[in-house]
Amino acid sequence: MREVPYSSHADHVRLTVRLTPGASRDGLEGFATLADGECVLKARVTAVAEAGKANKALVALVAKSLRLPKSAISIISGETARKKILRIDGDPEDVSAKLLALGGS
Repeated sequence: MREVPYSSHADHVRLTVRLTPGASRDGLEGFATLADGECVLKARVTAVAEAGKANKALVALVAKSLRLPKSAISIISGETARKKILRIDGDPEDVSAKLLALGGS
């Protein structure tokens, strides 16, 4: 089984994302392995990295892609870094299945 950038917990999933702000378009680019061997979901947003705009755009993009409300997603670490850990509230099996479908793209 290939490595995945998330871990399931009792009532949520934690997802590791590498965000590129200021891109030409918004999008999720699937799973990737960084130079340090860590697995992440690559994401890009058109919003710039100032005043939390890129973070808000990332939450909106992930929520839309997973068909979840934005309120179900929060950033638990990496507010000012490219690599972030998101908390996605919901049924871990359901969220994991949606993430696997995204990662295969």
